[in-house]
Amino acid sequence: MVRGKFKSKPTGRRLFSTPEEMAAGTSSRPRTFRKEQEKEELEEEKELESEEESEEDSEETEKRKGTEGLIEVQNPNLLKPKTVKAKDANFEKTNELSRREREEIEKQKAHERYMKLQEQGKTEQARKDLERLALIRQQRAEAAKKREEEKAAKEQKKTEARK
Repeated sequence: MVRGKFKSKPTGRRLFSTPEEMAAGTSSRPRTFRKEQEKEELEEEKELESEEESEEDSEETEKRKGTEGLIEVQNPNLLKPKTVKAKDANFEKTNELSRREREEIEKQKAHERYMKLQEQGKTEQARKDLERLALIRQQRAEAAKKREEEKAAKEQKKTEARK
C-alpha cells in the first residue's frame, strides 16, 4: 500500500515512440514549434544525404560499425573469410598444418614405429620382457617336473604299501 495523503496515479495518456521514430530521431509530439521546424529541416537534409549515401553504398557493400567508417586500419591479423567456389577449388593443394597438429601426427607415428619394434623384440623393454618371460617359463617347467616326481614318488609308496 502507498503511504501518504495522495496516491500516485498516472494522469493522462502516455506516448511511446515506435522503433522507426527512434531510429530516425523524430518524435510524435514536438516540445516546441522551433524545434519542430529544425527537425523538419534536418529530416530534409538527411533525406538528401541518404540519397547520396545510397549511391555510395551501392559501391560499398560492407556495412561498417562504430568508428570503422572513419578510420581505415590495416590489421594483418584480421582475416576476412575467403569464399571459394567449388569450381575454383584446388583439391591437389593440401592445407598446411599448424604446429600442434604436426606435433600430434609426429607423436602418433613415433608411437606406431615403437610398437612395431616392440612386436619384433628389438627394443630394450621388449628384450627385458622376453628374458623375464623365458625365466618364468623355465621356473614353471621346473615346478611341473618337481610335481610329477613327487606324484610318481607317492604312487610308488602306495604300491609298496599294498604289497
